[in-house]
Parts: sequence; C-alpha cells; structure tokens
Amino acid sequence: MTSTTVNIEDLRVLIAGVLEVEPEEVTDKAHFTAELDIDSLLMLEISTRVETAYDVPENTVVVSGARTLAELHAFVVSKLTGEIGETSASPVIRPRPVIDPAVRLFLFHHAGGSHLLYRGWVEHFPKNWELCLLEAPGRGHLQALPLIDDCDRLVDYVHTAIAPLLDRPFGFFGHSLGALIAYQLTRRLHDEGSPRPAWLGVSAFGAPQAEAKAAARPHLMSDEELRGWLRSLGGSQPQLLDNDDVWHQFAPVFRSDFKLLDTWAPPLAPEPLPVPISVFGGRHDMLLNEGRLLAWRAFTTHFCGLERYEGDHFYVLDHRQPLAAAITASMRSAAA
Repeated sequence: MTSTTVNIEDLRVLIAGVLEVEPEEVTDKAHFTAELDIDSLLMLEISTRVETAYDVPENTVVVSGARTLAELHAFVVSKLTGEIGETSASPVIRPRPVIDPAVRLFLFHHAGGSHLLYRGWVEHFPKNWELCLLEAPGRGHLQALPLIDDCDRLVDYVHTAIAPLLDRPFGFFGHSLGALIAYQLTRRLHDEGSPRPAWLGVSAFGAPQAEAKAAARPHLMSDEELRGWLRSLGGSQPQLLDNDDVWHQFAPVFRSDFKLLDTWAPPLAPEPLPVPISVFGGRHDMLLNEGRLLAWRAFTTHFCGLERYEGDHFYVLDHRQPLAAAITASMRSAAA
C-alpha cells in the first residue's frame, strides 16, 4: 500500500463516524482531546478502525500520539511507506505550548486513568501559563511501554521526564493516585536540594497514614469485584466497565495502578515540607472523610486550606472552571 491510498478525507469520514458528527467538524488541525473531546475509549475505537482499514499493526495508532487529523494522516502515511522510526514516547503532553511561560503547572492523573482527565482545562488558565499533563506508561501514546506498579519507580520516571522543564516557577496538582505521585516527587526534589514546586495541590487523596491500611486491596479483587467497586466510585465510563472486550484491555492498567497504591509504604513521621499545600475533595467521596483531607496540615509548613465541591471521588469532572480558578489563585498567592 502506498501513500496515495491514504486519503485524508477518508480518515476524516472515519473519525466523524466514530464521533457521530459531520465530517466538516473534524478539521485538519482540531485537537483531538481539547476540541473534539475524544477520550481514551473513542481513541481506541478510532485506532481499531484505522488499523483495520489500512492494515496498520495493532496499537500503533494509539502509541503514535497523534493529536490532530493532520498528524494522524502523516503518521499513517509514514508508517505504510516505512518512513517512520520508533515513536518518541514522552509522558508530558502540552496542549498549549508557550514559548516563554511565566509558570508551568504539572497535572497528574488518577489510577486507571490518563492525561485525558484534564482535557479542556487549559482554556481556564492564564495564557502565559503552560499546562503539562503527565501520562503514566502503559496508556495513551505510551501504551507500548510497560506499566509501572511501584511508587518510587514511577516517581523516578516522571522526575527524569520533567527535569528539563523545571527552569521557571512551577506547581503540581494531582488527583487521587496523581496526588500521591505529586507529593512523593515534591519530597524527592526537596530531599535532593533540587528546584521544588512553588505550590502543591492534592485532590481526593488522604494524608499518608503510617498505620496499617484498610482491608480492601483493589488490585487483588476479582474482575467482578473490581468492576463493581469502580462503579461505586463513579468516574469510569459505563462502556469500560460493562463491555467485556474493553474491560480486558483496561483491567491491567487498573490493577497495576492499584498495586502501586496498595503496596506503597507511607513515611514514618516525615518532616513537613516547606511547600504550600492546598487540598481538594468531593463532599460525597466514599473513600475519604474530611479528617483524612485535613490531616495534610501536618505535612507542610504552609497549609493553604481545604476546598470541597459537590460530587464523589471524581468531582473534578464537573468543576474544572472553579478548580482552575482556585489553583490559579493559590499559585499566585504562594508566589507572592
């Protein structure tokens, strides 16, 4: 098959069919996640259809990291004509690159998730801020990389990736598992004497407890138990939990991430970090009570307070604009 058989208009129609929109809505440069709202399940469907239509090897479209129709077309052409080498696998996604940003804000996703948790957030932040969405290995365009089920190793991986970007004021915000990684990375930077974040935001994750963990260990649950538990938390799309074929593709990611959480050993009486920490949570989060969130006071020399929003563990999906405003205000206050 040659490049002449890969017509961008055919790809446009294919994507429009998956999204159930008119082809003209899929412009060449429309960003898949920010403008077309393509989530991981839709991207998986697009990938499968492209692979079937053009005989592209399985998973290569997802791994390509293509963000627009034009990028996807160029990738498929290059793949079929042998003009493409190994895909560069960076865990940092910058939806709106800024040449000389005043601030960089790094966003860490939840267990079983991806950077798509933060799709659409960039429009709610100052134009001179650069948002950097972190992607853990084994999902999205990093699907070809092995999953990491150990906290220290994932912190190592992220640290290496973002080190060149810590050349200006920056902040961390993490949701659930992402809050743990953001906290541990902050502690790592502090302990090494490296530049540390001007501010740390932890969302839907209780302060570390040295005592024994609860009996529930999601990574050891049966498939049905795990799917039921995830349904009770909210946040996961029904297609993922109810479709056996889709579930079997995503289950290893959930199990790996929950193993990381279940096996992480909290520090014993850690020294409070000299970094301002703000805490966020959903009022109806079945995993956390207010006390666990307020316990973060002991982990910082500057506790910025707790903000709670209507919703469950995944309240962030419904409050991105007020959250962005709160994060912006907290970052600016910390830098003052």
